[in-house]
Amino acid sequence: LKPTPQAPRWGVVATVKAPTRETLRFAAHHIDAGADLVHIYLDAPDPEAFAALDDHPNCRVTVCDDAYWKTCVGQRPAMVEPRQSANASHAYRRHADLDWIAHLDVDEFLVGARPVGETLAALPDDIDTVRVRPMEALAVGDGQQPQAFKDYVPTGPARIPTITQLYPTYGAYVHGGFLSHVAGKVFVRTSLDQVKIRIHNAFQKGEALQREAESDDLRLAHLHATSWEDWQRSYPFRLGQGSYRPGLKPAPHAEIGAVTLNDLFSVLTEDDGVAGLRPFFEEVCADTPELRARLRARNLLVELDLELDAKLTHHFSKVKGVSTSV
Repeated sequence: LKPTPQAPRWGVVATVKAPTRETLRFAAHHIDAGADLVHIYLDAPDPEAFAALDDHPNCRVTVCDDAYWKTCVGQRPAMVEPRQSANASHAYRRHADLDWIAHLDVDEFLVGARPVGETLAALPDDIDTVRVRPMEALAVGDGQQPQAFKDYVPTGPARIPTITQLYPTYGAYVHGGFLSHVAGKVFVRTSLDQVKIRIHNAFQKGEALQREAESDDLRLAHLHATSWEDWQRSYPFRLGQGSYRPGLKPAPHAEIGAVTLNDLFSVLTEDDGVAGLRPFFEEVCADTPELRARLRARNLLVELDLELDAKLTHHFSKVKGVSTSV
């Protein structure tokens, strides 16, 4: 009899500046999904999260203080994306005991039709990176957890017509119908030399890794905007420095020209302030029966309860307040 191949060891790394519960939910979900390691880099002090993560056998936690940055890259990068990349690359070098590692954000959760380890085990040996495409949450009431997601629309001639049918007023302005990225994130095989991980890709000696597969089994459940209130809390940062900042590539659509989300939001808020964003939010983001029906008709609706609070309670029951409602 042939020996049963050993299941690959895998882990995730994230640079986090978030409320303690969100940090621990992220860790709990991925521990529950089978992660051998969740490495959290705290971008701001959080003693409660540090203590909880440090106490869990599947977690590592690093406080990104001045001493850390001096050792890691010389000084703290001013922008968050270089900090994320530096930390992901640091984790890649540090955790050679893993077979695969992925850099995620704290609002991104790996889900799949089968366990993550099984998906990774089935990959050919000549694959170095595995791309996991996102699905974006439909927004519900503040403090509630989304129960439905819009799935990724593959590139091709049908993408733009599909998006403009789903979102007849604003679809032309959003990449693939998503407020956030459509590129997804990548798992990277850890046996490679001189690898640096960026937000959506990995590089070796300055060249993007080419031996890539795209997973049909895994998705990245992205809680980019779980409610109107949640969206408004993150909106100023995203508009200035994040995923809506000036200078990003606009959605490809010949009829409207090069209009970015930053351009669109500037126009929508010019007269009515943030209230001018409401029609956009209701059409593109909100969990309504109408949007669910449009998504379902195109096989793009994913109904899913991530059960984040139950996982939080299960894995971090000793942390004060985790069993209480949000």
